[in-house]
Amino acid sequence: MAVSIKSEREIELMRESCKILAEVHAKLGEAIKPGISTGEIDALGEKLIRSYGCVPNFLHYNGYPASICVSVNDEVVHGIPSRDRILAEGDIVSLDAGLIYKGYHSDAARTYPVGKVSEEAAQLIEVTRQSFFEGIKYAKEGCHLYDISNAIDAYCKRFGYGVVRDLVGHGIGTSLHEDPQIPNFRQWKRGIKLRAGMTLAIEPMINMGTYEVVWLDDDWTVVTADGSLSAHYENTVLITQGEPEILTLPVR
Repeated sequence: MAVSIKSEREIELMRESCKILAEVHAKLGEAIKPGISTGEIDALGEKLIRSYGCVPNFLHYNGYPASICVSVNDEVVHGIPSRDRILAEGDIVSLDAGLIYKGYHSDAARTYPVGKVSEEAAQLIEVTRQSFFEGIKYAKEGCHLYDISNAIDAYCKRFGYGVVRDLVGHGIGTSLHEDPQIPNFRQWKRGIKLRAGMTLAIEPMINMGTYEVVWLDDDWTVVTADGSLSAHYENTVLITQGEPEILTLPVR
């Protein structure tokens, strides 16, 4: 496994790519409301990405037909947007987006409530988000990769949730998917030792019920096997000698 260590110049390009993506996500989040179609979300996302002079890295990636993955309710990831799919009050929707800036990729995902949602749905969204932060307590030089996996898993298991096993996080840089793969579920080995300069896309995908998933006939959309709700939270993270730098959060 060859995990790339980014130079200072590369890190600066990654920071800018991720900063732009954070701004895109913030604007997409503001657009989420009952009555909007998933196709409209995708069109807005592509327009925003291109307005910054960037390219949506999901569009045509391995044949994926859109710029933003829009996954609703029991859809875990890779939902294909459609003008006919209208969000309704009480839905939850996961937006997974990425872009390329001067050859460098960024990747992030958020799950949003559509209007007022049930307490159970709101908790799933919040636990999924928090599980990311539990994981990155170990995203620092000297820790091992699977320390992150085990922390995410342990936190979500406290709520009885299923941690998706068929899909994992990944390294990122000049390619959207680089080594290493980053499971969100418990591992019995320690994994590689983390080094400053690694850039990782850490992305818990958490189901209210079973961890098991199935692919729909479009060969993209992944749904929960039991029809339960699913949430997704992802950021691109830089490993440093100290605390990790979350590159795809808005600059405060």
